[in-house]
Amino acid sequence: MAITNGYATLAEVKAALRITDTVDDDLLETSIEAASREIDGMAERVFYNAGTATRVYLPDDSYVVSIDDLQSIVHLKTSSTGETFDTTWAESDYQLEPLNGVVSGLAQPFTRIRAIGRYLFPLWDPRNVNAHEATVEVRGVFGFASIPAAINQAAIILSIRQFKRYDAPLGVAGFGDVGAIRVGRYDPDVEALVGPYKKVRMA
Repeated sequence: MAITNGYATLAEVKAALRITDTVDDDLLETSIEAASREIDGMAERVFYNAGTATRVYLPDDSYVVSIDDLQSIVHLKTSSTGETFDTTWAESDYQLEPLNGVVSGLAQPFTRIRAIGRYLFPLWDPRNVNAHEATVEVRGVFGFASIPAAINQAAIILSIRQFKRYDAPLGVAGFGDVGAIRVGRYDPDVEALVGPYKKVRMA
Protein backbone atom coordinates (compact mmCIF):
# COMPACT_ATOMS: atom_id res chain seq x y z
CA MET A 1 0.00 0.00 0.00
CA ALA A 2 1.05 3.60 -0.43
CA ILE A 3 1.36 5.84 2.62
CA THR A 4 -0.97 8.85 2.46
CA ASN A 5 0.28 11.98 4.22
CA GLY A 6 2.63 10.02 6.44
CA TYR A 7 5.02 11.77 8.81
CA ALA A 8 7.73 9.16 8.41
CA THR A 9 8.90 7.13 5.44
CA LEU A 10 9.05 3.39 5.14
CA ALA A 11 12.84 3.64 4.81
CA GLU A 12 13.14 5.64 8.06
CA VAL A 13 11.10 3.16 10.07
CA LYS A 14 12.86 0.13 8.60
CA ALA A 15 16.22 1.72 9.38
CA ALA A 16 15.16 2.31 12.99
CA LEU A 17 14.03 -1.32 13.25
CA ARG A 18 17.17 -2.57 11.47
CA ILE A 19 14.96 -4.38 8.92
CA THR A 20 16.52 -5.02 5.52
CA ASP A 21 13.96 -7.32 3.85
CA THR A 22 10.56 -6.44 2.38
CA VAL A 23 8.46 -9.12 4.07
CA ASP A 24 6.66 -6.73 6.43
CA ASP A 25 6.52 -3.65 4.21
CA ASP A 26 2.71 -3.61 3.98
CA LEU A 27 2.29 -3.89 7.75
CA LEU A 28 4.92 -1.20 8.30
CA GLU A 29 3.21 1.17 5.88
CA THR A 30 -0.12 0.59 7.63
CA SER A 31 1.55 1.33 10.97
CA ILE A 32 3.11 4.54 9.64
CA GLU A 33 -0.16 5.89 8.29
CA ALA A 34 -2.06 4.91 11.44
CA ALA A 35 0.63 6.52 13.62
CA SER A 36 0.46 9.71 11.54
CA ARG A 37 -3.30 9.96 11.96
CA GLU A 38 -2.95 9.28 15.71
CA ILE A 39 -0.55 12.23 15.92
CA ASP A 40 -3.13 14.38 14.09
CA GLY A 41 -5.67 13.45 16.74
CA MET A 42 -3.27 14.15 19.59
CA ALA A 43 -2.36 17.59 18.25
CA GLU A 44 -5.81 18.44 16.82
CA ARG A 45 -4.16 19.54 13.56
CA VAL A 46 -2.46 18.03 10.53
CA PHE A 47 1.22 18.45 9.68
CA TYR A 48 1.14 17.89 5.93
CA ASN A 49 0.69 20.43 3.14
CA ALA A 50 -3.07 20.52 2.53
CA GLY A 51 -2.68 22.58 -0.64
CA THR A 52 -4.61 25.58 -1.91
CA ALA A 53 -8.27 25.72 -0.92
CA THR A 54 -11.12 28.11 -0.13
CA ARG A 55 -12.57 27.75 3.37
CA VAL A 56 -15.18 29.70 5.33
CA TYR A 57 -15.24 30.67 9.02
CA LEU A 58 -17.39 32.18 11.73
CA PRO A 59 -15.53 35.05 13.45
CA ASP A 60 -14.65 34.86 17.15
CA ASP A 61 -15.62 38.51 17.43
CA SER A 62 -15.53 41.66 15.28
CA TYR A 63 -11.73 41.78 15.34
CA VAL A 64 -10.47 38.18 15.28
CA VAL A 65 -11.27 35.01 13.35
CA SER A 66 -9.67 31.65 14.16
CA ILE A 67 -8.73 29.64 11.08
CA ASP A 68 -7.21 26.32 10.11
CA ASP A 69 -3.41 26.20 9.82
CA LEU A 70 -2.51 28.56 6.98
CA GLN A 71 0.84 28.92 5.20
CA SER A 72 -0.07 31.84 2.95
CA ILE A 73 -3.16 33.74 1.91
CA VAL A 74 -4.48 34.48 -1.57
CA HIS A 75 -7.51 36.52 -0.57
CA LEU A 76 -9.73 37.40 2.37
CA LYS A 77 -13.39 38.20 1.80
CA THR A 78 -16.34 38.85 4.08
CA SER A 79 -20.09 38.85 3.65
CA SER A 80 -22.01 42.05 4.35
CA THR A 81 -25.39 40.47 3.57
CA GLY A 82 -25.07 36.82 4.57
CA GLU A 83 -25.69 35.85 0.97
CA THR A 84 -22.35 36.27 -0.85
CA PHE A 85 -18.77 37.13 0.08
CA ASP A 86 -18.90 40.56 -1.48
CA THR A 87 -16.17 42.50 0.38
CA THR A 88 -12.52 41.91 -0.53
CA TRP A 89 -9.96 42.98 2.06
CA ALA A 90 -6.59 44.51 1.20
CA GLU A 91 -3.42 43.25 2.92
CA SER A 92 -3.36 46.45 4.99
CA ASP A 93 -6.77 45.57 6.46
CA TYR A 94 -5.61 42.50 8.40
CA GLN A 95 -2.65 40.78 10.01
CA LEU A 96 -1.92 37.08 10.22
CA GLU A 97 -1.08 35.62 13.63
CA PRO A 98 0.99 34.35 15.33
CA LEU A 99 3.18 37.23 14.24
CA ASN A 100 6.20 36.10 12.24
CA GLY A 101 4.80 32.55 12.22
CA VAL A 102 6.60 31.62 15.44
CA VAL A 103 5.25 30.26 18.74
CA SER A 104 7.66 29.61 21.64
CA GLY A 105 10.54 29.55 19.20
CA LEU A 106 8.88 26.98 16.92
CA ALA A 107 7.90 27.81 13.34
CA GLN A 108 4.16 27.29 12.96
CA PRO A 109 1.45 28.22 10.45
CA PHE A 110 -0.91 31.14 10.94
CA THR A 111 -4.02 30.31 12.98
CA ARG A 112 -5.76 33.69 13.39
CA ILE A 113 -6.58 36.76 11.34
CA ARG A 114 -6.93 40.13 13.08
CA ALA A 115 -8.79 43.09 11.58
CA ILE A 116 -6.56 46.20 11.70
CA GLY A 117 -7.79 48.39 8.84
CA ARG A 118 -11.02 49.60 7.26
CA TYR A 119 -13.22 46.63 8.09
CA LEU A 120 -14.50 44.54 10.97
CA PHE A 121 -15.60 40.92 10.73
CA PRO A 122 -19.40 40.79 10.29
CA LEU A 123 -21.43 39.42 13.17
CA TRP A 124 -25.17 38.93 13.12
CA ASP A 125 -27.64 39.61 15.89
CA PRO A 126 -28.93 36.27 17.25
CA ARG A 127 -32.40 37.22 15.98
CA ASN A 128 -31.09 37.71 12.45
CA VAL A 129 -31.88 35.01 9.90
CA ASN A 130 -28.13 34.84 9.13
CA ALA A 131 -27.09 34.37 12.76
CA HIS A 132 -24.22 31.89 13.21
CA GLU A 133 -23.50 31.69 9.48
CA ALA A 134 -19.91 31.86 8.28
CA THR A 135 -19.14 35.41 7.18
CA VAL A 136 -15.41 35.08 6.41
CA GLU A 137 -13.91 33.43 3.33
CA VAL A 138 -10.21 32.62 3.16
CA ARG A 139 -8.42 31.30 0.09
CA GLY A 140 -4.86 30.21 0.65
CA VAL A 141 -2.40 27.38 1.15
CA PHE A 142 -3.34 25.37 4.25
CA GLY A 143 -1.41 23.00 6.49
CA PHE A 144 2.32 22.87 7.23
CA ALA A 145 4.92 23.67 4.57
CA SER A 146 7.09 20.81 5.86
CA ILE A 147 6.86 18.18 8.58
CA PRO A 148 8.59 19.37 11.79
CA ALA A 149 11.52 17.22 12.88
CA ALA A 150 9.84 16.47 16.22
CA ILE A 151 6.72 15.19 14.45
CA ASN A 152 8.85 13.04 12.15
CA GLN A 153 10.60 11.52 15.18
CA ALA A 154 7.30 10.96 16.99
CA ALA A 155 5.92 9.22 13.90
CA ILE A 156 8.91 6.86 13.73
CA ILE A 157 8.58 5.94 17.41
CA LEU A 158 4.82 5.50 17.22
CA SER A 159 5.02 3.51 13.97
CA ILE A 160 7.45 1.08 15.61
CA ARG A 161 5.20 0.84 18.65
CA GLN A 162 2.19 0.01 16.47
CA PHE A 163 4.15 -2.49 14.37
CA LYS A 164 5.50 -4.24 17.47
CA ARG A 165 1.97 -4.40 18.84
CA TYR A 166 1.43 -7.41 16.56
CA ASP A 167 3.87 -9.25 18.84
CA ALA A 168 1.88 -8.34 21.95
CA PRO A 169 -1.52 -10.09 21.70
CA LEU A 170 -4.09 -8.72 24.12
CA GLY A 171 -1.56 -6.05 25.12
CA VAL A 172 0.78 -8.53 26.82
CA ALA A 173 4.38 -7.91 25.77
CA GLY A 174 5.82 -10.74 27.85
CA PHE A 175 6.10 -12.16 31.35
CA GLY A 176 8.44 -11.24 34.18
CA ASP A 177 8.97 -12.08 37.82
CA VAL A 178 5.79 -10.26 38.80
CA GLY A 179 3.60 -11.62 36.02
CA ALA A 180 2.45 -10.22 32.67
CA ILE A 181 4.22 -7.15 31.26
CA ARG A 182 1.64 -5.05 29.48
CA VAL A 183 2.06 -2.43 26.78
CA GLY A 184 1.69 1.06 28.27
CA ARG A 185 -1.21 3.18 27.10
CA TYR A 186 0.90 6.23 26.24
CA ASP A 187 4.45 6.75 25.10
CA PRO A 188 6.00 9.64 27.10
CA ASP A 189 8.52 10.39 24.35
CA VAL A 190 5.77 10.77 21.76
CA GLU A 191 3.82 13.00 24.14
CA ALA A 192 6.90 15.17 24.70
CA LEU A 193 7.59 15.51 20.97
CA VAL A 194 4.01 16.29 19.96
CA GLY A 195 3.12 18.40 23.01
CA PRO A 196 4.57 21.74 21.82
CA TYR A 197 2.56 21.47 18.61
CA LYS A 198 -0.82 20.74 20.19
CA LYS A 199 -3.33 23.31 19.05
CA VAL A 200 -4.46 25.57 21.86
CA ARG A 201 -8.17 26.30 21.82
CA MET A 202 -9.55 29.22 23.77
CA ALA A 203 -12.69 28.64 25.80
